[in-house]
Amino acid sequence: MSFFNSMDISASALTAQRLRMDVISENIANVNTTRTGEGGPYKRKTVLFRERSSDAGSFADYFERVTGQRGEGVYVSRIAEDETPGARTYDPSHPDADAEGYVTMPNVNIVTEMVNMISASRSYEANITALNTTKSMISKTLEISR
Repeated sequence: MSFFNSMDISASALTAQRLRMDVISENIANVNTTRTGEGGPYKRKTVLFRERSSDAGSFADYFERVTGQRGEGVYVSRIAEDETPGARTYDPSHPDADAEGYVTMPNVNIVTEMVNMISASRSYEANITALNTTKSMISKTLEISR
């Protein structure tokens, strides 16, 4: 694996984690949205990652044969909606209340979203650290040739 491959892996993870943080922010912003353009309450979204694949015969193929693991980066395969039902609260004065006076709220749990945001932020920071370490290694390698 070259220095540039490791930078590419870190960059792919940074992009994926940034999108994950954006989706989590959207979930938090819509925690009380009871009516959307599609009808009904907002549905929580989650980001699904998938591993990138590379050319045959690369170091990644050899690494996978030896260790059983592959490492070439990540990408967002899709953004999925969480289909779990939201809580129903009694509020007959709410414009979205049903005939019984209950309002179906979004299925967003603010605590879960904050934990996910912290996790995404830490992953982002870890990849920044990996990227900076790679840059430092490249710099030290160039200093050796002087």
